[in-house]
Amino acid sequence: MEATKEKSVKNQKISLGPVTTLENYVKPDWWNRIFNSMYLKTDGDVVEDDQITKLEVDSFTKYLSIDPEDLILDLCCGQGRHSLEWGKRGFNVTGMDRSRYLIQKARNRTKKEGLSISFKEGDVRKLPFGPDKFDYICILGNSFGYFESQEEDLIVLREAFNALKPTGNILLDVSDGDFLRKNFEPRSWEWINKQMFVCRERALSRDGQKLISREVITDIRKGVVADQFYAERLYNTKELASLLALAGFSEFEFMKPIVLDPSKHSDLGMMGKRHIVIATANKSWTQVKKKNINKISKISVLLGDPRKLDIIKPGSVFDDDDLMTLNRLKTALNSLKGYSFDYIDDHEQLINKLTSLKGKRDLILNFCDEGFNNDARSELHVPALLEVLGIPYSGAGPQSLAFCYDKSLVRGTARELGIPVPQAFLVQPEDNAIELPISFPVIIKPNMGDSSFGINMGSVVFNMEDLMEGIGRVRGQQGFDRPFLIEEFLPGKDISFGLIGNPDSELIMLPLIEEDYSSLPNGYPQICGYEAKWQPDSPYGKIDSIPVFLDPHAEKVITDASITLFKRLECRDYCRFDWRLDSQGNPKLLEVNPNPGWCWDGHLAKMAKIGGKSYGDMLDSIIKTALTRANPS
Repeated sequence: MEATKEKSVKNQKISLGPVTTLENYVKPDWWNRIFNSMYLKTDGDVVEDDQITKLEVDSFTKYLSIDPEDLILDLCCGQGRHSLEWGKRGFNVTGMDRSRYLIQKARNRTKKEGLSISFKEGDVRKLPFGPDKFDYICILGNSFGYFESQEEDLIVLREAFNALKPTGNILLDVSDGDFLRKNFEPRSWEWINKQMFVCRERALSRDGQKLISREVITDIRKGVVADQFYAERLYNTKELASLLALAGFSEFEFMKPIVLDPSKHSDLGMMGKRHIVIATANKSWTQVKKKNINKISKISVLLGDPRKLDIIKPGSVFDDDDLMTLNRLKTALNSLKGYSFDYIDDHEQLINKLTSLKGKRDLILNFCDEGFNNDARSELHVPALLEVLGIPYSGAGPQSLAFCYDKSLVRGTARELGIPVPQAFLVQPEDNAIELPISFPVIIKPNMGDSSFGINMGSVVFNMEDLMEGIGRVRGQQGFDRPFLIEEFLPGKDISFGLIGNPDSELIMLPLIEEDYSSLPNGYPQICGYEAKWQPDSPYGKIDSIPVFLDPHAEKVITDASITLFKRLECRDYCRFDWRLDSQGNPKLLEVNPNPGWCWDGHLAKMAKIGGKSYGDMLDSIIKTALTRANPS
């Protein structure tokens, strides 16, 4: 059963015990998980040592002959220790790193110090700065060589080459690979503080090109709190010069290596002896095409068909509320500069209409979340048609919509990625729910669907008798031939998180919100179901969304896992993720919603408003994101 499988996987997360080959347990994106608050504890004796940082910045500044007006990019900056030190000295520096936790830490420290340093979160394999931006780019503290392949390391260097001004310099501070191959410690352990210690194992990869490390972190009160594996590619001077040359650099200069005193540290790991190499980007200024700032983007807004029935809506018809929502949309869009809009809602003529628009529109704003002919199961048909016609459009593609429409598939994908989900059973038409080992309370959900169709206050049940009645209602509503979920009902905060953008450009993270159930009468299940969305006169119609304040670890789990799912499920342009906390405050994923509701009073708009964006601003961000993706030139 599904719930049994989840329990066994969960238990394996504590510790693997002895393993014979470390390399077999390293995930390709290990760097996406490991740089958190625990990293600052386990490696703090080096990466949080102010004296070491000052001495390093002294050397780097001298080697590069940096002037105060020069622009520095501290790439893979972590918690910003070098950036902050440069900032204190009056230099103009920007930091960038993939770890949201470390970037937030850097921003908080910058604010506390009263500095004006810009920190960006992003993938160093695709820099967001454009060409010819910086005088110097530094990759420091052995933050190079994390990726699975050497080709990816080369991509990083080529991105740096592109972002440097002509004759700008790159400085790499990288472990001495030959030294480590001969001198790494196979096993070590050290106390992090009075409550916690870390044990480490190390071994060379089979090809001898990487050093594989394992850290088992133990709290004397809680036991093992982390068991993590990582791998770093080892470079010698010849290999570094060769890779830099392939990226376009020249004039290599190897400076005096950094050598830390091992007597002052329990375990220096990869930081003990490091190469310092400087190379020059001898290139011409990039010829940038001038954009036509007066260009008006022609956009058709594709909507549901008000002439047809829609079984999800009350009464199955478009009513005055829908008309008001559409008017609010048109008013907001008309307030935006640089666009001209027209609207398409006749699905009988949709194919002919879209065919006639091919090559005549910069974008189709696909707000047809009702689906083709107002059939939710046919929502994916609309982008599929646009794909066939070769017309650029906003939002997720058909494959993403197909995956996310099936809640069980999303749950399986999340578990595969190590993302927590509530325990649940997928019940097929032929299954007998009475035989399932169910622990109450649970919530009964259609496995396929959106807009909370089929989920109401009667969906939360506390005993077997109510469960059977609830199953009968779901089957009667959706049909007896479709599966449904019986899912653990979580009692904690009901949270939503929204993203606008795309991973290969920029992601706007909207503020997390929670549903405020304080107005509900006693005994009413705290869920945001059909009544909350479609029956404003019910007690659920008074539910509002408010900012949520979470433990930093829980917030990181939600944001990081949501971005991971955004990529894995091929969501695009904008998406909403629904989470709920269990009784211990641990977040668990409920649903992924590509192309979420775009209306003025929807969850996405509420998040945007809390984040300081008007409804029009939110729509503008979605449009700009889609246009940039569809027309990257």
